[in-house]
Amino acid sequence: MEIETAKDAIEVQASDCNSRTPRSETEVVAYLRSPIAIRERCEQIFTMAVAGKSDHFACDLDQLERVADYVIEVIREQYPDLQIPFHSRWRHFEVGGVPRLAKLDEKLAQMTPIEKAAAKFDLAIISVLLDAGAGDRWHFYEEETQLSFRRSEGLAVASYQMFCQGLFASDRHQPLQANALRLQQLTEQELADGFGVTADNPLVGIAGRSQLLQKLGQVLLASPQKFGEQNPRPGNLVNYLLTKVKNNQLAAATVLNAVLQGLSDIWPGRLEIAGSNLGDVWFHPAVTDDGLIPFHKLSQWLSYSLLEPLQELGIQIINLDALTGLPEYRNGGLCLDLGLIKGKHSDIFTEPQSVASEVIVEWRALTVILLDRIAATVRAKLGMSNEELPLVKILQGGTWTAGRKIAAQLRTGGIPPIQIESDGTVF
Repeated sequence: MEIETAKDAIEVQASDCNSRTPRSETEVVAYLRSPIAIRERCEQIFTMAVAGKSDHFACDLDQLERVADYVIEVIREQYPDLQIPFHSRWRHFEVGGVPRLAKLDEKLAQMTPIEKAAAKFDLAIISVLLDAGAGDRWHFYEEETQLSFRRSEGLAVASYQMFCQGLFASDRHQPLQANALRLQQLTEQELADGFGVTADNPLVGIAGRSQLLQKLGQVLLASPQKFGEQNPRPGNLVNYLLTKVKNNQLAAATVLNAVLQGLSDIWPGRLEIAGSNLGDVWFHPAVTDDGLIPFHKLSQWLSYSLLEPLQELGIQIINLDALTGLPEYRNGGLCLDLGLIKGKHSDIFTEPQSVASEVIVEWRALTVILLDRIAATVRAKLGMSNEELPLVKILQGGTWTAGRKIAAQLRTGGIPPIQIESDGTVF
């Protein structure tokens, strides 16, 4: 779909005063950046699939309890006391039972609390932006521990080591940061070396990741109100968010909004409205109004990962469940592998699918809605409330781990049920 087509469709709908679509382009962009829009647009695809009107998928809601039981089984294996942490990048830094976060805290010991939070924002933001699919041939060997890690954990440990070595900092006397000057200078080869990439150890989308960090450096410079005028850093978003705290409380959606506003321009080749890059937003002809479905997977994953440094400052995060589940291949794979979602034709599973294809857009949309339903069923079975067991903990406990587990049981190497053509900036 051409950008102009989506924009024209929005403008036509915006002129209809009876439409629920916001009436100005600015309001449209704000709406498409909201978790409300994610759920409303995904719900349309879900309703279509349940009614049997999707060309690609069916939903078998009779499998919901079975899936919830499987998720609970996995939760009890991982967290028998049900004390589940948030689903965030911080969990991956502890892979292999190595206390990397304790070591990081030692390195940050001389900083003020806000400086520590800024350093952790730097690490989390860089690491999450680098956390797209790694492919099934790559691994990261950590010299310090002599351990090897694959996929998301491997990417986390690699980015952690690069951060601690000062790869993202321009000042060697202050290595534990990422700043605009250095990110713009960072080369694809430097990043490849940091990930241990060789001809025999290829990492999917290394060029896309490199360009993403370079673009991040440019965006930091262009948004001093969020990232600072002197030495712009991702971590300076801490100071911006502190201005949004009221009565020592901060809404999770406020963090997501800051991430989407501040980082929207880093995403490559996506839809734009009124000069605003929409990011992880895609077209599907069955969606009413403008045909656009937002997911903001990486941005929500990042927002979840920024909550803990804010909590360490004593800030209470409220309305956690306003954010959605993450529509990626582990959560979506869980739904497919346990029969909650069923593919209607074999090409879905035998041919690689573009992230912009109807197949992937529908799969992701169904995943968002089904994660809410799985979460509600899990809570009911455990007798726990939303406050006791928010979605971000069910994802951790949880659906993401369960998706990986069932994939490993069904397919060699635990590959996803659907093969996705990714540029390294979506999954």
